[in-house]
Amino acid sequence: MSQTIFVLEDDADIARLVQHNLQSAGYAIRLYSTPANLLSDAERQPPALFMLDIMVPGGDGLDVCRRLRNHAALSSIPIIFVTARAGENDRVLGLELGADDYITKPFAPRELLARVKAVLRRFERPSTPSLISFEDVVIDASAMQLKVRGELTTTTATEFRLLDYLARHPGRVFSRDHLLDAVWGDARFVTPRSVDVYVRRIREKIESDPENPRFLKTVRGAGYRFEIPKPA
Repeated sequence: MSQTIFVLEDDADIARLVQHNLQSAGYAIRLYSTPANLLSDAERQPPALFMLDIMVPGGDGLDVCRRLRNHAALSSIPIIFVTARAGENDRVLGLELGADDYITKPFAPRELLARVKAVLRRFERPSTPSLISFEDVVIDASAMQLKVRGELTTTTATEFRLLDYLARHPGRVFSRDHLLDAVWGDARFVTPRSVDVYVRRIREKIESDPENPRFLKTVRGAGYRFEIPKPA
């Protein structure tokens, strides 16, 4: 079955370009020129990926991204911004809101397709169940779900992948560059400091006191280490 991609793009020429190239690669595409029906359609048929322009009539892609990241059923679906806004502040804001990649216009169709494939590969779920459980935290990789103190906790796809990677290597110190390679791969808009943004958000979800973390530790001058307490 073809993976479905929702594309929010008000420029008809760019929308047709994106649609042609992605359909030729085997993806099913749903085009939206405004955000009006995108969320309700996604609730009925969740896509594999959202591609969002920022500047569109009747709203903007940033607001759509916020709403998706706060939606329990849709928050783990990856998001790529495709926009003419190429400034560093725009890229940082996209990252802060939970984007998984950021492509600036104009773009080469082959690069667009490569970036889409790379993002979708990063968020493939493992074929065998894999559960990590400690104290009040349960990380379920097969379902891409995080439970904290018995409650399902919303995460973005990238937050979950970073948490899962760290928790599967307890006690090891990873540099920011290593984590970028392991979790983000070839996403070009992220920087080593981007890891700090995600670490902060993960701590807010799993730590009782994010300012004094018990699990996700900072190793000054080196990077981060995940510690799983041993049962008493």
